[in-house]
Amino acid sequence: MKNRFWLICLVLLAGACSSPEKKNETVEKAPAKPYPVFNPDSAYAFVQKQVDFGPRVPETEGHKATKNWLISKFKGYGFAVETQDFQAKTYDGLTWNLSNIIASYNPEASKRILLAAHYDTRRIADKDTERIAEPIDGANDGGSGVGVLVEIARVIGTQELKPDVGIDIILFDGEDDGEPEGTEARNREQDFWWCLGSQHWSKNKHKPNYSAYYGILVDLVGAKGARFYREGYSRQYASGILKKVWDNAAEIGQGDFFIYKDSPEIIDDHAFVNENAKIPMINIIEFSPDYGFGQYHHKHSDNMDIIDRRTLQAVGETVLFTVYQE
Repeated sequence: MKNRFWLICLVLLAGACSSPEKKNETVEKAPAKPYPVFNPDSAYAFVQKQVDFGPRVPETEGHKATKNWLISKFKGYGFAVETQDFQAKTYDGLTWNLSNIIASYNPEASKRILLAAHYDTRRIADKDTERIAEPIDGANDGGSGVGVLVEIARVIGTQELKPDVGIDIILFDGEDDGEPEGTEARNREQDFWWCLGSQHWSKNKHKPNYSAYYGILVDLVGAKGARFYREGYSRQYASGILKKVWDNAAEIGQGDFFIYKDSPEIIDDHAFVNENAKIPMINIIEFSPDYGFGQYHHKHSDNMDIIDRRTLQAVGETVLFTVYQE
């Protein structure tokens, strides 16, 4: 009985001594998987190439040339490419022939990541004070997101190091139309006269049973001094993905661009992908909770003068790192 008493005391003492160590135990994070280099000079050149085609308003020569160039680039990097052609009405009663571009890497993989941008540009400069009826260059609004994704495709297609998942890049058409700022649409058949490509694709996916683990939309991602906040619909539909991407940016030294501060909801392509296609998608977009869009937005000043390689690198490297960690 006496021996049993001392045995119990020893067991209790051992437990008391070990418990503080258990409380202080931390689970070590697995080391990051290697990932290839994102080249900001290459991304910048891809933005410049688009601007050189001229405004990419649907059914113009600049738009057609850009579409053909993009298809050629993706195919050259070994991606399977298809287009989704469709018609859509505009706010002022036009019927546009539009085309979403879908480029896929490793199409047989069941786990897929969706990356998206829009390749069209706005046909009016309705926030400007001159040449309001003329189309804008769209270097940042359209061009920057496409430039980042084409560079990611180039890296995946030409570098020996490959991601472990399938990648689908969708470039939506007809995103940047919509009624002029401060006016009512003349045609009220539908609620939203912009994001035409994502509205169509989200209800008519290029593969009926298509799904993705998550999606990342990049829009307005090349301007000097840009900062990216946690957009409202991204928080609502894909908060875990949002945290992952912002944490990844901090891990690779790009945290100065990705701010842990909330911004309002923006009806952009990701809203329709989330709501209609049921794929959790975040939006990396320059939209400040303090001042909204940048001063260039829907103006002729949205040209190559505002594009910064450093911003392109911050976004492109963060997205590339995220993809290679899956």
